[in-house]
Amino acid sequence: MTSMSRARVARRIAAGAAYGGGGIGLAGAAAAGLLLAEVRLARRRVGNGPSGRVPDAQGLYGGTPRAGGPPLRLTMLGDSTAAGQGVHRAGQTPGALLASGLAALAERPVELRSVALPGARSDDLDRQVALVLADRSRVPDICVIMIGANDVTHRMPPTRSVRHLSAAVRRLRTAGAEVVVGTCPDLGTIEPVWQPLRWLARRASRQLAAAQTIGVVEQGGRTVSLGDLLGPEFAANPRELFGPDNYHPSAEGYATAAMAVLPTVCAALGLWPAEEERPDAARREGFLPVARAAAAAASEAGTEVAAALPTGPRGPWALLKRRRRRRVPETEPEPTARPS
Repeated sequence: MTSMSRARVARRIAAGAAYGGGGIGLAGAAAAGLLLAEVRLARRRVGNGPSGRVPDAQGLYGGTPRAGGPPLRLTMLGDSTAAGQGVHRAGQTPGALLASGLAALAERPVELRSVALPGARSDDLDRQVALVLADRSRVPDICVIMIGANDVTHRMPPTRSVRHLSAAVRRLRTAGAEVVVGTCPDLGTIEPVWQPLRWLARRASRQLAAAQTIGVVEQGGRTVSLGDLLGPEFAANPRELFGPDNYHPSAEGYATAAMAVLPTVCAALGLWPAEEERPDAARREGFLPVARAAAAAASEAGTEVAAALPTGPRGPWALLKRRRRRRVPETEPEPTARPS
């Protein structure tokens, strides 16, 4: 599928989500007998690893608060990828990696909270956001959402998926939190999935990721493409970047994802160097209609899309950035204190 075709599909899905349209099929109808047989086979081969346990990474990272510098509040929402399922230690989860990296770059402690739920689909975000905003005196400074894989595997209509995600971003932004969304990963990289299901899974993942980007940016959030990031790199190094279940990322896989998301988290909080905020033509950055930016981001690792210019004749515009990744700390991060 070309970038322009993907932009058109993403625009249709996002429009359906915004105006209550019906479900637009992802990559066509995948109900043929062969495909259903392969889905069942893949599900039998893809398990939850040795344990479905998710390490508890919540706590304070980066030491004690300095005078006049209270901890930044970072909250993770979404599915098993946001929670960190597939690793054994808290410091290997994406939340811990992001909290530790943010604390180092901001030179402030970071208080990490997670309401992410393994197996969650986008319709669970309403519940998760309610938990996050239950105490209005402790609204997060930044929320990171990773969602979408279960929507594809459970064949949730993409318009419905994007509608729930957009509503979650709107509620969090209205409450005063910055929001960064890691869009749907590339399910075509999962080893037990065979052709033609692998091709359909990749196409569906990228269509949803592009539509998610439009919905998020229109609500004032930012997105980072995880699809292409987890595609070539994971496909080339499956033993290193996938965990024991061949489905969830390994510790190295989560570190790769965290490196891609961290610059956007810092930029959303105004912590990124000012000279790097200007688009760099040499890195093919610039202003595009949001649907075109979304389609381009769905095909390239770690690409950020954020709202830029007012709506014009061609719709909303966005800034597409290919930020340089920052490495997470070399030592495995652990919280210095648990929440009370």
